[in-house]
Amino acid sequence: MTGVDFLIAVALLWVVVAATVAALSRDPVRQAVTLAFLGLALALLFALLQAPDVALSQLAVGSALTPLLILLTVRRVRRRR
Repeated sequence: MTGVDFLIAVALLWVVVAATVAALSRDPVRQAVTLAFLGLALALLFALLQAPDVALSQLAVGSALTPLLILLTVRRVRRRR
């Protein structure tokens, strides 16, 4: 097994663990943070698989924008209660 294959296996494991934690978590804030880590793992995986354009898109949208929007929405909903 080469070094790149090992990194791909680690990134895949990271994706599986982060996705499972996000799916099983009940707290929306914890889910948003976990989704940010999932986005980082997917961006790393895409970069290792030689898809830098997809990795950059995933980094911007999946790791930053989506969790931020979820956190802002949770904050607004909790304020109204």
